[in-house]
Amino acid sequence: MMEILFLFTACFLHVSADTHSLQHLYTAVTSKIHFPSVEFTAVDLLNGEQITSYNGNNQTLIPKDWIKNITEETYWKSKTQDMQGNQETFTRKFTTVMESFNHSNEGHTLQRMYGCERDDDNTIRGYDVYGYDGEDFISLDLKTGTWTAASAKAVNIKHKWKSKEAKYQKNYLENECIEWLAKDRKVCPEASVFQKNSSSPEVVCHATGFFPKTVMITWQKDGEDVHEGVDLRETLPNQDGSFQKRSILTVSAEDLQKHTYTCVIQHSSLETDIIMPVRERPILRGRRLSRGRIGVIAAVAVVFVAIVAGIVVWKRYSSGFRNVPQNISSSGGALSSNNSV
Repeated sequence: MMEILFLFTACFLHVSADTHSLQHLYTAVTSKIHFPSVEFTAVDLLNGEQITSYNGNNQTLIPKDWIKNITEETYWKSKTQDMQGNQETFTRKFTTVMESFNHSNEGHTLQRMYGCERDDDNTIRGYDVYGYDGEDFISLDLKTGTWTAASAKAVNIKHKWKSKEAKYQKNYLENECIEWLAKDRKVCPEASVFQKNSSSPEVVCHATGFFPKTVMITWQKDGEDVHEGVDLRETLPNQDGSFQKRSILTVSAEDLQKHTYTCVIQHSSLETDIIMPVRERPILRGRRLSRGRIGVIAAVAVVFVAIVAGIVVWKRYSSGFRNVPQNISSSGGALSSNNSV
């Protein structure tokens, strides 16, 4: 069933660099092995990246941390209730479809994909498509606000599904869905330029921690674009959901001395491009120190201060103990005062 899901959704998952998208994917599968007999799952994708997942067995919605932090907690409670209602409606539709085909309650799949896209020129598109057992089944015509059957078998279902729901869905795709695109996550890259070693002809330009995924890394020689000797590596994911990418320039040491080479990084989170010259020592640019790095530096500073303070206190106390006359040690009041400190 997972292979069917991939074939059905693959053509919708590509999002160009100039297009922003929000997509919802529902899947229901019949099973006699598990309870309930219909297993329901759902995911939401923002610009092709997963932002939430929903498990129909325990009816829980799990948002990614970054999207959760920019939305009020009450929203997610409401969203969870909405998903529970969507699960019930989707399962009911699934049953209706199987009954219309006289299919038994085993080995069948109903899928739904709906969402919206907006180009940088503000061109807006929406879609709502259902698939049954891996084939297109029925879709929403946004121009008319009515359902369109993809095959003769789906005509009966088209008449059973209410036009009121189609109009409601049309309104969602053209309004609320587009508003959600404003929550697009943007994180600027942290960049560095360095040589692997002093004798290496390879210079590395590395960008990391950025989101969304699309980034441009290019090289210039005395202000002119360089294309030869450039090895642009693929974009890789980081554990926190951000991305990293590197470009390697092969250039002789003689050329590095005679000419000015720079790495140029372009990303949607940046107001201006990051331009980094190649120097003898590694250089860094981009975001401020991460919380993790700040934490390490702070911890080291605290330990250092504690050590220095401990030495000062020890010296003061040891000096004080040496100046105390021996007969005070027999004074209970003095000892009790020290013990109470």
